[in-house]
Amino acid sequence: MAQNGFLKQKAGFATIAIHAGQEPEKWKSAAVVPPIVMSTTFKQPAPAEHTGFEYGRSGNPSRNTLEECLAALEDAKYALTFSSGLGSTTTILGLLNAGDHIVSSDDVYGGTNRLFRAVATKHGIDVSFTDFTDLKKVSNSIKENTKLVWLETPTNPLLKVVDIAAVVDIVKSRGDIIVVVDNTFLTSYLQRPLDFGADMVVYSLTKYMNGHSDVIMGAVVLNNTALEEKLRFLQNAMGAVPSPFDSYLVNRSLKTLALRMERHKTSSLVIAKWLQQHPKVTEVLHPGLPNHPQYEVAKKQMTGHSGVFSFTHSGGLQESRRFLSALKVFTLAESLGGYESLAELPSVMTHASVPALQREELGITDSLIRLSVGLEDTIDLIDDLEQAFKAAF
Repeated sequence: MAQNGFLKQKAGFATIAIHAGQEPEKWKSAAVVPPIVMSTTFKQPAPAEHTGFEYGRSGNPSRNTLEECLAALEDAKYALTFSSGLGSTTTILGLLNAGDHIVSSDDVYGGTNRLFRAVATKHGIDVSFTDFTDLKKVSNSIKENTKLVWLETPTNPLLKVVDIAAVVDIVKSRGDIIVVVDNTFLTSYLQRPLDFGADMVVYSLTKYMNGHSDVIMGAVVLNNTALEEKLRFLQNAMGAVPSPFDSYLVNRSLKTLALRMERHKTSSLVIAKWLQQHPKVTEVLHPGLPNHPQYEVAKKQMTGHSGVFSFTHSGGLQESRRFLSALKVFTLAESLGGYESLAELPSVMTHASVPALQREELGITDSLIRLSVGLEDTIDLIDDLEQAFKAAF
């Protein structure tokens, strides 16, 4: 069910997740569950004549099955998978040349920030970080040499919501610039950026799409044939590809994505509303709450929000450490999107690589805690947070 006022979920998502790319007729055995093809190489009937597969890096039946399903969930033409979310990002950077310019969200996953700031710039690529909730700043950040615009929505870890369609309109009016949306926090179940004009959607499949905290993988989903051909070449040439077994695991996990996201969505909103009433909480950053600064934007492009959100409390680093160490049902750990609930302190964990001055400007303080609400009973999670607050204060 849709959260109040949000977009209505398109019909057929769960059916597509279960059946797209899974036809038993694809396999000689007619297996209902796609088999894991571990072979690194494939027999050719004649030199340089293969029957669809030649070498595992270039293509694999298990990987292809997953990519077909991922594309269908986005109602897209193509999906490519990679060995990690950052592997996806690195491969996209392979589309650029020295002297090109990237405009990126300022509040972005710490690993993306580090890759752009510490790696891309070493190869002569210019990078600007800006607040994408301010459309004037987006417009002012675009230069003659801008080739890529990269945004997350909602952002990590401040949960700012970016108007995808508005950003696309600005960017496309300025030239042939690629717009990439990192949709990791929401998945194709809660948001489909291609519907709003984005050129590519990027995922850390490690998170909600897999949802079991046992696979590291990334993906790019798109419709543009010319871009797909370039990325397919880079996927093979750069070699950041996932294993067949991991592809099988993510393909398996997609079958329960709709069910899991509904539970994450419902539970996180209940907990966010509870936190709003807590005397030690100063702010709750959850796009499903009416007082969120971009609530109206969220309703326009999302079918609801997932299980990850942040809040700030009235203490500092000492209270954060006590709070997180006291948790018993929530696990103190990085990452998000699994069936288990996690909690972390971005300032010293996931976003520690972001320069201190940038963290301060963004508001990533030592009192900002990020939660990933899992699939446990909601009352047990609330009780755990309450006892942790008592221990911390």
